[in-house]
Amino acid sequence: MTDNASEHSDQWTQKILSNLANDYLKEKKRKRHWSVFFKLIFLVLFIFVIWKAWSSEKPTVVADAPHVALIDIQGVISDDHYGGNADDIAKGLRSAYDNKKVKGIILRINSPGGSAVQADYVFNEILRLRALYPEIPVYTVCTDVCASAAYYIASASDEIYANPSSLVGSIGVLFNGFGFTGTMDKLGIDRRLLTSGQYKGFMDPFSPVNPIEEEHLQQLIDGVFEKFKQSVLQGRGDRLQDSQEIFSGLFWNGADAKQLGLIDGFGSAGFVARDILETEVIVNYTVQPNYFSRLARELGLNIGSRIASQIGLQPSGLQ
Repeated sequence: MTDNASEHSDQWTQKILSNLANDYLKEKKRKRHWSVFFKLIFLVLFIFVIWKAWSSEKPTVVADAPHVALIDIQGVISDDHYGGNADDIAKGLRSAYDNKKVKGIILRINSPGGSAVQADYVFNEILRLRALYPEIPVYTVCTDVCASAAYYIASASDEIYANPSSLVGSIGVLFNGFGFTGTMDKLGIDRRLLTSGQYKGFMDPFSPVNPIEEEHLQQLIDGVFEKFKQSVLQGRGDRLQDSQEIFSGLFWNGADAKQLGLIDGFGSAGFVARDILETEVIVNYTVQPNYFSRLARELGLNIGSRIASQIGLQPSGLQ
């Protein structure tokens, strides 16, 4: 009886171990299947995200029927700002001009200004494309604000429209900063600045103003201002009133801007499309950001315009 009981016990133990082993193998197999399944799902999602990211940086829809092309210019005019950098605006413009069904182009601007360099790029590109395609007019519609570098861009168009309450103008260049020498004297703080060039510490806020540096900076911003002024004169021509206030850095509401010749009339993008270009079909050609380009810019990989902005070498916004 003892031997039979022992044999039965061994068989029972082996059966339990066998069942446990089988259950373990089944569980491992099930986990492996689920792992493969989730990896496939992740791979599909990853491919989808990549495809959407890279395919998103293009105009939204291109119509096959006659239509008006709309390009939005929003926010600060800057190399690292979507809706306000020269490359994206130029892509939208070229895409619109390439479509033979486009009857006209509307730039819808809502911007306080920004980089003179970016604005000049767009200004020259508009003039180049207008010369190549004289049959396709370009109109600017100012919404809330069209100031400084934004107006620089607008002046390249055939005509400019706004709302009577829009803010328009601010043609000028600024440099702003702070001086802390008096505060440092009161606190008993010494400034220790070493440079390898005579003017490497240019306009250092913790040092007294150097008249030579100040004169050099004034000449620099005067040069940028003169280019800005000549571009506006080139674009607007004799529509501008003979008033020195226009180039004083002031800005006006739309009603006063019309009196000064800064704009041609009042109206929205819909008004221009319907009443001037005689079509109610509007297609948005604004370049949309893809995820990777947006991430790169947000991480500060394009720092040129940020430096220019920090030292104030740009057409003034409404600051």
